[in-house]
Amino acid sequence: MSNGNINTGWRAIIGSSSIMSLALLGDALLYAVLPAYAEDFGLTLPWVGVLLSANRFVRVFAYGVLARLTEMVGVRPMCIAAAITATISTAIYGLGQGPAVLLFARLLWGLTYAVLVLATLSYAVEFRARVGTRVGVGQAIQRIGPICALFGGAWLVGVVGPNMAFVLLAVPTAFAVVIGFTLPRSRGEAVKRGKAPSLARPKPIDLVYFLQGYGVDGVFAVSITLILARDATLAQAVMGGSALLAMRHFAEAIAAPLFGWIADRFGARRIFVVAAILTTTGFVFVAVGLTVAGALIMLLFRGALASLGPAVITQPLAPDEDAIGPLARMQAWRDFGAACGPLMTGFLLTAVSAEALHAAVAVALATSLIYWHRYKNRA
Repeated sequence: MSNGNINTGWRAIIGSSSIMSLALLGDALLYAVLPAYAEDFGLTLPWVGVLLSANRFVRVFAYGVLARLTEMVGVRPMCIAAAITATISTAIYGLGQGPAVLLFARLLWGLTYAVLVLATLSYAVEFRARVGTRVGVGQAIQRIGPICALFGGAWLVGVVGPNMAFVLLAVPTAFAVVIGFTLPRSRGEAVKRGKAPSLARPKPIDLVYFLQGYGVDGVFAVSITLILARDATLAQAVMGGSALLAMRHFAEAIAAPLFGWIADRFGARRIFVVAAILTTTGFVFVAVGLTVAGALIMLLFRGALASLGPAVITQPLAPDEDAIGPLARMQAWRDFGAACGPLMTGFLLTAVSAEALHAAVAVALATSLIYWHRYKNRA
């Protein structure tokens, strides 16, 4: 592969990941703000769970259609369209009121995110020998926007209120459109070869990712602000919850490229198991009341899994084998878990403690890891 192609590949990864970073501004802050300020948006707590999961449900079933559409029109135009829809959805969070309008915004965001996931993955797998590093660097760039949103956005909520904060965040999100026009005009060979992900027959590693999405993006993300609010004011709880959710993105920005590089050099499977075990340990800590320590452990090694997962899947494949199909299936199962998590948590928190929900996730995740490990040994 020529140096020109490699440089163009890195430019595509940096550009598409930067679009994702800006597109994530509104979505990241929504997880911290919506559970605590539900009434300001005309919502009940169960509706909060519905809205935080709706975007994931729609993209689970949209990946196949969007992959085919990307094949027809190209990666670059799809990224530009996604940048526009990300700006619109972020503005609606602030301007809209009630379940119907906000549900529309979340569905629009779900399609936006699915397009950007396919684009960044298709650029990353062009050079199989460095998938872990390329995915890791892309993930690090993508986390910059959410970190800024959760720290700066939480402060902004205290100054101008939750609704106006999202309107203001739509302004920097719009810069993603400009970045879209700088992307290479490649049509994305990996997307062309992709197949629609299937939820019918999950592999053991898909179950691990389902539970990771269910636990981190569902149970933890929805309940952390409410846990902190027991011993602090609502504003302090939002600030604390935002800081911990920002740590999720900060940890991924550091851990994903580091562990991706390690996986490329030494093999991904063993390191993946260690990271998954430590992620499970974080859930146990939260369950027994060590909330901050458990959150930090969980989020750090969840960040490692962001690059280790694609490396585990792509390393055994031959150079001419389809990679985007298995990766999209893994992402679909992770999104399915992250969709079920907020939806179920919004209802379960009315009857069960957040600590009990974290304990249940820890048990399920540990069981899925044992099942996957034994399955791989038999294979």
